[in-house]
Order: sequence, then C-alpha cells, then structure tokens
Amino acid sequence: MVLIIGGLLMLTPVLVTAAAGGSADYGRLFRGFILPGGLASITGLILKRLCPLYALSLKDSMAVCTLSWILLAVIGAVPFMVIHGTPFLDAFFETMSGYTTTGITMLTGLEEIPRPLLFWRALTQWIGGLGILSMFILLGFKGGAAANKLFMAEGHKVATRRPFPGMFQTARVLWLIYIGMTLLQTLVLLLLKTGLFDALTHSFTTISTGGYSIYDNSIASYRLTGHPFAHLIELTVMVFMIAGGMNFFIHFRIWNGDIRSLWDSTEIRYFWGILLGGIFFVWFTSVRAAQGAYSGPGVTAAQGPAALLLHLKDAAFQTVSILTTTGYATRDIASPYFAPLARQIFLVLMVIGGCAGSTGGGIKVIRVAILTKLVKVRLFRLSSSRLSRTPLTIDNELVSAKEINTATSLFFVWILLLLLGGGITALFSDYSGWQSFSGMFSALGNIGPCYLTVPEIIGLHPVIKITYIFGMLAGRLEIIPVILLFSRKFYR
Repeated sequence: MVLIIGGLLMLTPVLVTAAAGGSADYGRLFRGFILPGGLASITGLILKRLCPLYALSLKDSMAVCTLSWILLAVIGAVPFMVIHGTPFLDAFFETMSGYTTTGITMLTGLEEIPRPLLFWRALTQWIGGLGILSMFILLGFKGGAAANKLFMAEGHKVATRRPFPGMFQTARVLWLIYIGMTLLQTLVLLLLKTGLFDALTHSFTTISTGGYSIYDNSIASYRLTGHPFAHLIELTVMVFMIAGGMNFFIHFRIWNGDIRSLWDSTEIRYFWGILLGGIFFVWFTSVRAAQGAYSGPGVTAAQGPAALLLHLKDAAFQTVSILTTTGYATRDIASPYFAPLARQIFLVLMVIGGCAGSTGGGIKVIRVAILTKLVKVRLFRLSSSRLSRTPLTIDNELVSAKEINTATSLFFVWILLLLLGGGITALFSDYSGWQSFSGMFSALGNIGPCYLTVPEIIGLHPVIKITYIFGMLAGRLEIIPVILLFSRKFYR
C-alpha cells in the first residue's frame, strides 16, 4: 500500500503542471515523476497480491514504519536527480528532509528551479507533516489493530488525547483539520497577492512546520523585493506556524466551540510561556546587538518606536519558527543581527520543539513539563518528611512511571545523538564546535536552519550527510523505531 499510494502521489506535480497550462519539459517530467511513480505503484500492486497479510506486532509496525519512510525517500529522490541533476545522496537528503519536515536543503537558486520540482518538494513536507502512514491508514485501511499499531509506531510516543478512540476516525478528523487550515492559509495569502503557486507551496510547508520555501531568502524575500504586503505575509505565516506547532486536539476543541483549550492544559501553558519568554529575550538581546553590530534592510539602529516594533516582529517570527520547528526565516539566525544569547536560545528551542500531537519536531513541550515537574517533586520529597508521597500529576492526572521513563530515556538518547552528530561533523569538517553541534540540532529537531550556510551544507562530507539523514528520521519517528533496525534481537 505504501508503494501504491506513494507512486500515485508522484503524479501530482505533473497534473498540476498540465492544469496550469504553462510550458514544461514533459520528457523530463515523464522520467522524473510518471515513470518512477508508475513503477512504484505497479510494484506495490504485485507485492500486495504475492505477499499475504499477517497480524503486526508493535515491533513489526515500527520496522514497517521506518522502512516505509526510507523507501519513499529513495523513490522521491528520483525527480531531483532527473530534473535538477542532483547527486543521489543529496537528492535522498533533500527528500528525507522534506518528508520529515526538517527543511535542511541541498538546493540553491530556487527561483530558477522548475516549478513542478518545487511543488513536489513542498508536497513531501505536507505529506510528512501529519505522517506518511497516517495518510495511508486514511486512504487504504478501515481501522483495525494493524492501523492502530502503525499509527502508534509513526506518531509521537507520548500520551495525548485524541478526538476519537478509533485510529481511522482520528486520522480522518486530523486530516480534515489539516486540509482546512492549509486551504485557509492559501486563501489568506492569495488575498495578500502572493500568487497561487506561492500561496499553495508556502501553505503546504507552513502548517506542516516544514519550512521549505520557493525562494533562497525564504519569507524574507517578500520584504527584500518590496512586496506591498510583506509584513502582513510574515504575520500570517507566523500565525499558521503557531497553529502547526500546537496539539491538533486543541484545534478540534476550538472547532467545537471550546476556546478554553488555548490555555486550560499544562502543555499549552508551557508552550505559551516558552514562546513568549523566548520572544522577549531574543528581542531584548537583538535590540542591543543592533545598536552597533547590524545594519540591514529597513534597520539602521534600534532607535525609535518603528525600529523597536520591527525588531519585535523579527524576534517573534524567528522564535516562533524555531520553537515550532518550521525553519522559515526573515533574518539569518547566524547573522550579527541576533546576539550570542539569542543564538543560544534558538538551540534550546530546537531541542524543545512543538506540542505533542502537532506537526512540530523536538522532544515536545509536554516532556519538558514532565521533566520540570519531576525535578520539583524530587526537591519537595527531599525537603519534606520521608513518609510523604507526592505523585507526579499533569492536569490532575497521574503521570505513569512508564511515561516518566519514556521522557527521561528519550531525553538521554537525544543528548547522546546530539553529541554524536556534533562530534562527527567536527571530525569530518573544519567548522567550529558551535557550528558542528547546530547542524545536528537542526537535523534531529527537524528544524532546518542552523549556523551553517546552504553552500556549506551542500559541501559537507558524505559521512556527515548520512549522519544528518539518520538524525532527521530518528527525530521525526522519535528515535526508537529507527534504532530498532540496528538491534540484533529484532532480527532474531
């Protein structure tokens, strides 16, 4: 089923190109999209007939999940190789970055790249936003134990409420919300005169918190080219990045008229607190840095209300972009515009990421809440009677020992992978420790921007690129399903 639907999805850019009626090299489109997509779908149909279905254990589901993502990334790399001439490793990197909604790119000169390829690039992020297998469950399953285990294998491994107990109904509601918000953002951007292609591709990569833009300067391109509604476009994108970084169950409750969902849970309060705190400190330090370190488009010094408001908007945009792991940019986060403290805050936000049940990456805000409350409980127990029993609760519900162990073990493995990736980057390159670690922070957190430029990323050693590919997939599937493939016990 993965091959069948994945192959059919590769026909979408060709259909869009034909519908647009513009000039196109249909020979390359055939070789880049139709041929590999058709072969994938035919292979899937043959395998479906030859291979009998059997009940999947959770371990099997995790393996199927990981291998499905890898297989689709390999197939999805073909258009980049055929149409753009990208080497296989870079094309595989680009597609994996798309499906995992990471946004680290191997391409420059985006304005010159054929639009069908840019559309496919954006579509991979939109598909990967809610999860590849969740789409296949919706299109190819009617629920059942297998769908439930596949959903669990791909979804975030943290306890979170769902709109419905059944996986099929849950996937259907989530995708309806997802599609609805995509269409809403597209409509708003159209009203702001971005053009249909800009509006659609940027909507694909905003609500999915992916961050692939069709411009080298990302969202800043509108301001740099003098678009009359540039600031409103940035604010619109910022609102939908926040929506993508929030638990989709909140959107379901809002749709049903429960506006309290925006503040009545521990996770969402932590989310707003981290976001607003990050904005304030990034803004404050950036204002100080701009007084002597930066002179750019529209800003000469941090003086006057207009300049302060512009700094506030830029600080808010980049903080939202990093925390929700979208990765869009109105300013280069490695530039002197942002003070060293602001750049350190960005690294911390990369680790935290969005809410559980969102399209964002990172370790998730709810786990930060659990770990914070765990420290408070430990301190309280040390300062009180030995007989006191203080359970760890979130929203008046007891947090199980299993959930605590999951949060602490995943956080530990995250740190190990960050150290490993940073060490490999430093070993196979001449970049500083700061830059080396930022690359793995970006890959593992599924974010995109880091303290390496796109040309520097393109020129990385193949070992580093493979490490980042592993990091992107591990970060999106929350590590365990990917590590499982390296376990000898699994194959036994």
